[in-house]
Amino acid sequence: MPRITPSLWFDQQSEEAAKFYVSVFPNSRISNISYYGEAGPRPAGTVLTVEFSLDGQPYTAINGGPEFTFDEAVSFQIDCADQEEVDYYWTKLSAGGDEGPCGWLKDKFGLSWQVVPTALGELLADPDAERAQRAMRAMLGMGKLDVAALRAAADGKA
Repeated sequence: MPRITPSLWFDQQSEEAAKFYVSVFPNSRISNISYYGEAGPRPAGTVLTVEFSLDGQPYTAINGGPEFTFDEAVSFQIDCADQEEVDYYWTKLSAGGDEGPCGWLKDKFGLSWQVVPTALGELLADPDAERAQRAMRAMLGMGKLDVAALRAAADGKA
């Protein structure tokens, strides 16, 4: 089966964005940068694409122009083991961007991320429907997700 590589469209920030993402995620690197030539449509020598990987997942970033921008219809979910990871990714990725509800944020490039503790999935799938609903209600009132508060809500202690 062919490998599927997400491609991210930027106006002119592909290299800056790739460097930022590689600095945030462990086991990540930029593997190739290509440039526009004389054929254009951008000036020769301008960055065309940046190939990079985040923890082994390949991505391509292109400087395609201002015609297309990111919106929430596509986002990247980060499954975090604990509150420490939630705090780390939330802080890094929201810097210069916008914090949203329910664990969502937009980074400084406008790309949407969901910073989600694995505990949330466990709580929402709880066989006790009332417990799951209490966790859901708590999550709906949060920006950055708080594992302890989610657990307390699920247990009826919040």
